[in-house]
Amino acid sequence: MALPPPSPTTTALVTGASSGIGADLARELAARGHGLTLVARREDKLKALAAELHDRKGVRTEVVALDLTDPTARGGLPATLAERGLSVDVLVNNAGFSTTGPVYRSDREREMAMIRTDVEAVVDLCSIFLPGMVERGRGAVLNVASTAAFQPLPGQAGYGASKAFVLSYSRSVRAELRGTGVTLTVLCPGPVRTEFAETAGFTTEESESSLPEIMWLPAAEVARVAVAGLEQGKVVVIPGLANRVGAQFARHAPHQALAGFLAGQHPALKNRR
Repeated sequence: MALPPPSPTTTALVTGASSGIGADLARELAARGHGLTLVARREDKLKALAAELHDRKGVRTEVVALDLTDPTARGGLPATLAERGLSVDVLVNNAGFSTTGPVYRSDREREMAMIRTDVEAVVDLCSIFLPGMVERGRGAVLNVASTAAFQPLPGQAGYGASKAFVLSYSRSVRAELRGTGVTLTVLCPGPVRTEFAETAGFTTEESESSLPEIMWLPAAEVARVAVAGLEQGKVVVIPGLANRVGAQFARHAPHQALAGFLAGQHPALKNRR
């Protein structure tokens, strides 16, 4: 089993745990007996989830409310955990969001906040916690990318590129970890029914009409497949047959032609002039 067994002195740290896939990943880990450190900005949501996991699963749960775009806040996590006598055995880099629309109309601050969350925080937290895992000879990392990693994504250019980075970075780090007792899996979900689309600026109608119904999965199913893949030591996990087929097609399709087609279909690029 690639997923380390739970221990009273170790924790599974899950970022973006306040809702959606992150909350369900926490539930899957709690069901396996892991104590949880839940990280996100919305403290009220984290506390509600922590109480649920403690009451239903009997696991130790704790909340760390912080903004992952802040490097100082991220850098303080090891000290916070050390004060509680904990080390991270499982790291889940799930936090992320997307902007939408053409880059020439983008909001600079929002674009950079996305990069800091979707890319910088992933790299930083791996750099922070992997040394301890390797030193102890045990650990598992789950980085959350997207099927967008396999293709250009006009209308969400920064998001697609961020997820392509996470996929490439994860594959490389996974190879570096060979023989250390630490493993890394990258999750590439397709469309999921969460708050993600609303945060990105899509209406429910726009998000649901943008891709075939067969590709949509509930967050709980994505989390179940993801943690099972982490347990099995898989490199890449793509939940849903339709999404696996779509990723294969996107990987091999001529990207310039694909980009042009997708630009014509993306809701955020309609009536852009």
